[in-house]
Amino acid sequence: MTTATMQAMTPQQLTRKIVNHEELFILDVRNTSEFDNWKIEGGKAEILNIPYFDLLDGVDEALDKIPSGKDILVVCAKEGSSIFVAEQLVEAGRTNIYYLRGGMKAWSEHIEPVKVGDLKGGGELYQFVRIGKGCLSYMVLSGGVAAVIDTLRMTDVYEQFARDKGAVIKHTLDTHLHADHISGGRTLAEKAGATYWLPPKDATEVTFKYEPIEEGKDIAVGQSSIRIEPIYSPGHTIGSTSFVIDEQYLLSGDILFVESIGRPDLAGKAEDWVADLRTTLYETYKHLSDDLIVLPAHFGKATELGEGGKVAGRLGDLFKSNPGLNIDSDAEFRAVVTENLPPQPNAYQDIRLTNMGQISPTEDEQREMELGPNRCAVHDK
Repeated sequence: MTTATMQAMTPQQLTRKIVNHEELFILDVRNTSEFDNWKIEGGKAEILNIPYFDLLDGVDEALDKIPSGKDILVVCAKEGSSIFVAEQLVEAGRTNIYYLRGGMKAWSEHIEPVKVGDLKGGGELYQFVRIGKGCLSYMVLSGGVAAVIDTLRMTDVYEQFARDKGAVIKHTLDTHLHADHISGGRTLAEKAGATYWLPPKDATEVTFKYEPIEEGKDIAVGQSSIRIEPIYSPGHTIGSTSFVIDEQYLLSGDILFVESIGRPDLAGKAEDWVADLRTTLYETYKHLSDDLIVLPAHFGKATELGEGGKVAGRLGDLFKSNPGLNIDSDAEFRAVVTENLPPQPNAYQDIRLTNMGQISPTEDEQREMELGPNRCAVHDK
């Protein structure tokens, strides 16, 4: 007779289950307010919230709500509470019981590399999916050289990936001054001896040196013909800049997402920037090739995760399906992007100050600032 035991499930294993649409039942034992603000979603995962304090005296009353025959994953903020509840479920005779190693804290920080495609000059493009936070970053590889775009705070991931690919990181770039997460671009550039690039209109208050990203100023990567071509595209911020890479891919930053568009209010400039946002989306982007593959800096919904976890969409298709690209009048557009918006990202003002170099929070403080969903899109409700 085999004795049932609980097991740890890593964020990477959970990511694979979600991306591969495997059956999974999640019991989230955080407080209801925390659960309502941010939860694990996607694939075939079902989720139930029963706060830990309601289970201290036992799990008997919860058993009829938890299915048999599926993997059961217990989740809490940092791990401890989920281990306690998972042990009780095992004692109650349940099998296939797991707890999320590191809890939602670890889930927020897990980054999964996904190959986007090969480049014409022989290089590769990878998307780094921070699935628990909805952040996306990119690495262009060519001729032993790497460029990282919209780098996340966990810079070790990029360093190790570049080493595994036999590449040296020479450039880090931000499409704009981020407000939902702390950029790792400057840190990674300093560690790798690379050049850090930032749009100058977003850099008027920064305290550090950078190389200005400017329209018409291409950035070569490696020895091949692969080039990163900046396109000034304000609206989410005044400096927002998109990149066309290898004439195949449009890195849209937080201007355009697969199922929504960027919000203009995170610097308190919604009324000033709404016209810029409409011009970028309805004119600048409209003049680009329909065949460009849009690769945004974020996703807001699990439905945006495609094959292998990749988040992407053909520009021509998005002009047909994305509601933010199909608003007839200026007045209606203004109302959509300035009224009834989702809550603003957690600690977004301090995150902006951090990304300007004006404050220097500790590692633990940075982690706390980033907890929760990104909420950079108009329709992320």
